[in-house]
Amino acid sequence: MRTGDPLPPVGDVLAAVATGLWRWRSAEETVTLDAEAARLLGLPAEPVTLTGAGVRARFHPVDWNEIAGIVQLALAEGTLAEARLRIMDDRGRVIRTVRSRSKPTVTQAGAHELIGTLQEVTELPPDAAARTPVTGDWRRSREAFLLDAGRALAEARSTEEVLRVAAGLSMPGFSPDGLGVFGVEGDRLTVVGHHGQQEGDERPFTNMPLDTDYPAAEVVRTGRAVYLSSPGDYKKRYPATWPLAERFGRHSWAYLPLTVAGRTMGAWMAAFAYPVSFTPDERSVLTTVARMLAQALSRAGTAESERELTDGLQRSMLPTLGPEIPGLRVAARYVPTGGGLQVGGDWYDMIQLPGGGRFALVIGDVQGHDVRAAGLMGQLRIALRAYASEGHRPDAVLSRASRFLSGITESVAYDGRIGDPRFATCLYVEVDPVSGVLEIARAGHPDPVFRTADGTVLNRPTAGGLPLGIDPDTDYPTTRLALEPGETMLLCTDGLIETGGHDLDSGRRRLREVLELRHGDLEQLADALVQAVHGPSSHHTTGPLADRREDDIALLLLHRTGQDRDPDARAGRFVRRTMLTVAQAEPERIAGARRQLRELLHDWRSEDQVDSAVLLLSEMLTNVLVHTDGDALLVAELTGGTDARTMRVEVTDTSDDLPHRRRPGELASSGRGLVLMELLADAWGVDPRGEGKCIWFELHEPPGPAAAGLPPHEEPPASPATDGPA
Repeated sequence: MRTGDPLPPVGDVLAAVATGLWRWRSAEETVTLDAEAARLLGLPAEPVTLTGAGVRARFHPVDWNEIAGIVQLALAEGTLAEARLRIMDDRGRVIRTVRSRSKPTVTQAGAHELIGTLQEVTELPPDAAARTPVTGDWRRSREAFLLDAGRALAEARSTEEVLRVAAGLSMPGFSPDGLGVFGVEGDRLTVVGHHGQQEGDERPFTNMPLDTDYPAAEVVRTGRAVYLSSPGDYKKRYPATWPLAERFGRHSWAYLPLTVAGRTMGAWMAAFAYPVSFTPDERSVLTTVARMLAQALSRAGTAESERELTDGLQRSMLPTLGPEIPGLRVAARYVPTGGGLQVGGDWYDMIQLPGGGRFALVIGDVQGHDVRAAGLMGQLRIALRAYASEGHRPDAVLSRASRFLSGITESVAYDGRIGDPRFATCLYVEVDPVSGVLEIARAGHPDPVFRTADGTVLNRPTAGGLPLGIDPDTDYPTTRLALEPGETMLLCTDGLIETGGHDLDSGRRRLREVLELRHGDLEQLADALVQAVHGPSSHHTTGPLADRREDDIALLLLHRTGQDRDPDARAGRFVRRTMLTVAQAEPERIAGARRQLRELLHDWRSEDQVDSAVLLLSEMLTNVLVHTDGDALLVAELTGGTDARTMRVEVTDTSDDLPHRRRPGELASSGRGLVLMELLADAWGVDPRGEGKCIWFELHEPPGPAAAGLPPHEEPPASPATDGPA
């Protein structure tokens, strides 16, 4: 190559040194490999795009389980993810070992994306293998240490005890000889405690501004760990504060965030008298210890006094969930807002109703983030409990609560002022545990979100009125929905949706991703929803005073069990269903019905059939509103297995008049409904229903690539269609 010649393409350079390039997108669950990467994975040496499952099958299962933790750690710290992975052939034999190095990033939609390289390496000698993530010795010693450390920190009852336990921890293979715990007061860094230094050595670090060029201050600002493997690294990255650290004679440092409920409350320093390279395993141990230490310090009361006041005031007003209910599971979370004396009015409640075993779930948000909002929240919660316990229906409960809130905010003297008008949003759900029927009344609050048994996430629109306290004469219509076996309902305040710079649309998409990906334990799902807001991906603000808690968060999850008792579920079949009422006075809800149907059919193979179904639904609903005096009830259902599904849509009304087929002219504005039914539906009919009738149609899904003998990964990913204006 001569001077001045253009450089060859990156792919050619990597191929020349036997290095493959790959890209993984979590939102699409696809992995793109170049020719060299495909060859290293035992595939033909040509570029290819595989599903996540297709790539996973090429790796040793033990290695794959380890890589997930390494990637999450790198994502949290903003570092490279590096691991050794064994490649398996179709017979389950190891054909080679490769080293993967990747840079995980978070896209604007909140999904994860990794770009990395693969390179074949030789097996490590036995003495070095003990420190790799795929061998048992290191993992066993690490797990034993973490169990002992977790038990000891959980038993500590004071700040001094926590610091003493932390100082005595002997980590597997490496142990620091100097420790420091930093806290935050306002915009200043404080020293909570230290070990391995002389008394008084902490003075230069006490009351240090958060914008100081110091590792612990950077950790608190960003929420990300800082690893310094040598004095040269320290001096190069933090020249201003290097003289403060130089006199201690250390060779390596690790600064890790102390995080509780998604908020960085301080930093932990581990200093070593010898060089430490901070391998992924070592960083994983340090990160886990930092998390346990943060929890222990929080339990011991080391959080700032203002935060203690906020948490104490809010949590004293939040109830514990009631006893277990057969067939249903409930989980709840509350996270207060951050910053000084900021307190808010978000709350949730679970109320046992008189007679019949029914209960009510309540979630709401009083306007404001101050002590006044918290006080009104407590009064309003008690009032709602009283009205519900008297046996009132959901609409009556909210009507009475609105009059109550309007009265107390207009007449109470507060801070020298007469009256302090406030409003509150609220969602009240009466639950029948036997049938799964939900009676919902809504006062300006976000609609509930449902996840069906097969993982489909639906936003179920409900009728509603103004927020409580605005107009004491407001009516609150009731919407009846059904929670099917295997379904989960999410109720939340707007803090869960809009925190982190999101609007309602992007925030709902973020929640949808968590609900679609997370299955199993309801408590873990609740934690994941909070972490999606407070984790690194949602931390958009910067600077020393940046705080991830922009608003209170309250959420309730209700799950109906019993899917395994469904014979269709045992046979590999499923039922996906949605219901919606379109009232005569609300023709605009037809657009919402169309969106509901598209969401229900988000993975239907034929877009033409989806468009046909939406068109037929519009005709059916419009006919009810135009030609009858009653409301229309939509029931849309998707049944069958993965290779043979049927869509059935029913619209029921209270009119006994049956539809008649007409022959509309070219300029006619109506009369085409039944003609379209015959042309577009695989089956349709009209069934009398006591008082009224039901018009229905069915469509059968065409066979997919699996039924046609094509590999599953060749099927193009389906994306939910968007609906146009009404």
